[in-house]
Amino acid sequence: MKGKKILIGITGSIAAYKTVLIVRNLIKQGAEVKIIMTAAAKDFVTPLTLSTLSKNPVLADFSIDHSWSNHVMLGRWADIFVIAPLSCNTLAKMANGLCDNLLTAVYLSATCPVVVAPAMDEDMWHHPSTKINMDKIISYGNHVIEVGSGELASGLTGEGRMAEPEEIIQWLQDFFLSSKKMKGKKVLVTAGPTNELLDPVRFIGNYSSGKMGVAIAKEFVNNGAEVTLVLGPCSIEVPSTINVVSVVSAEQMFDACKKHFSEMDIAVMAAAVADYTPVTTESEKIKKSSNTFSLQLKKTKDILGYLGSVKRNDQLLVGFALETTNEKENALGKLQSKNADLIVLNSLKDEGAGFGYNTNKISIFEKGGKEFHFEKKSKTDVAKDIVNTIIDLQSK
Repeated sequence: MKGKKILIGITGSIAAYKTVLIVRNLIKQGAEVKIIMTAAAKDFVTPLTLSTLSKNPVLADFSIDHSWSNHVMLGRWADIFVIAPLSCNTLAKMANGLCDNLLTAVYLSATCPVVVAPAMDEDMWHHPSTKINMDKIISYGNHVIEVGSGELASGLTGEGRMAEPEEIIQWLQDFFLSSKKMKGKKVLVTAGPTNELLDPVRFIGNYSSGKMGVAIAKEFVNNGAEVTLVLGPCSIEVPSTINVVSVVSAEQMFDACKKHFSEMDIAVMAAAVADYTPVTTESEKIKKSSNTFSLQLKKTKDILGYLGSVKRNDQLLVGFALETTNEKENALGKLQSKNADLIVLNSLKDEGAGFGYNTNKISIFEKGGKEFHFEKKSKTDVAKDIVNTIIDLQSK
């Protein structure tokens, strides 16, 4: 951490006492630390304590002694902006672009990465509005350090505790280490479903939300890669740091992958591509005229198979297999037949895995015969496992 410039934001939460330990640890490791507090945060920890530990004045207002606190330069000075604890109130402001204090002004003008460590009571943490706000700030490209479970300020026990200081320090160490691992690499990722049109108002589709593929794209960016994301029709927001190519059909996704693949070092095919598409698409809405309706389908183009047939020795190709029966056998068969280097297996039999969930459980099979099995995790953490496996394979 020596020489790293770390900006810390503290909001109104009892967990603010943990931030004192974070500041002390960062200073001991040689980091340069500056601190911003909200007015509510002062009720939980004093600016004097924090300024003494950080060896810098603590900022809370837009001006001090008629001198302007330059919120634009603070966000440009830092290598990373850490908001810990992040209260429910400040989360809502970040999600909706409100800017009524110095901390949120710095956040909105920051050009550095931003990571938050939420802290709130369990009922607040699980409230639908909190979930929506968390999804929003994640979609803006911010990082989130998962909350812990344990005794809360309310006296209840449950989720919502801010991560412990040592966990936050470890996250920062891992972030600075990982941000250089894939610098200079170009990565192609596919995500989401495809929609195969029947007529102007109907299509054949699936339940893919795009969450897993977008999480993988974000993790590659976190590791310094330049990412092109071919994204099927879904509502998930993607950070501006990722180059998005929007498509609808399997044919369009095939064309986009074919166009960009030759420039790439790595390709991860995480999209749920339709296997079949209608032979004909009607130009007018199909009218209901009988009790039965026959539909003729044809196979879509095999994107993973095509990329496997044209990939160079210096390119790495990763496929996904979502299975319901004979999971391992089908995944290994796909690994060989598609000439992929890795296959990531999902089983719909695993609770909390598959379409629509915020969690996933995977196994990864390598062409060389190695297998990697992981427990159920958030899709953000699953993305880290996938990207780290790719990094390890490339380093051999």
